[in-house]
Amino acid sequence: METLLPSRFKRVCVFCGSSSGKNPSYQLAAIQLADQLVERKIDLVYGGGSIGLMGLVSQAVYDGGRHVLGVIPKTLMPREITGETVGEVRAVSGMHQRKAEMARQADAFIALPGGYGTLEELLEVITWAQLGIHDKPVGLLNVDGFYNSLLSFIDKAVDEGFITTAARQIIVSAPTAHELLCKLEEYVPKHSGVAPKLSWEMEQQLGYATKSDIAR
Repeated sequence: METLLPSRFKRVCVFCGSSSGKNPSYQLAAIQLADQLVERKIDLVYGGGSIGLMGLVSQAVYDGGRHVLGVIPKTLMPREITGETVGEVRAVSGMHQRKAEMARQADAFIALPGGYGTLEELLEVITWAQLGIHDKPVGLLNVDGFYNSLLSFIDKAVDEGFITTAARQIIVSAPTAHELLCKLEEYVPKHSGVAPKLSWEMEQQLGYATKSDIAR
């Protein structure tokens, strides 16, 4: 059996759907990701829901003895939480605060299959990395090629000059949780922040986390 070295990550943020998806492999991947986090003694930060892939990964990590932090807007609590909550639930005022708090708490990000919300969260942390707000690894768990079309779009944007080759390296992808986490452990940023000294006064005025909070 492979002996894992201590992880560089204390907490990983997982973006994923509040639905389970039609393909059972998505649900299996969520459980396998949770098992990898538990095995590596990594805590979970996620969107706070108890349904869909969110519910599967959070329950499995919690059952494995790791700390689970769910960050959820108050207005979504009746929709995305059913029954008993799992771990610590932190209610925030809105979606912007949710994303900023999840980013502040995490040392890396992983996206499981999901819909608009998952994609929006994923692309925002990628953009923050490109801007130099953080240099935390960002991973795609590309289950059964779910994210192939997205990766093709990004490669097209590189070819057409909208994304630099260095910025393309922000995204790490793999078909299995084990392979993805191994890649994330080894990740070294290769891009230069577009605006690493950018001032974020407007975000502070709006109540968002500051650059230093997110970069931690």
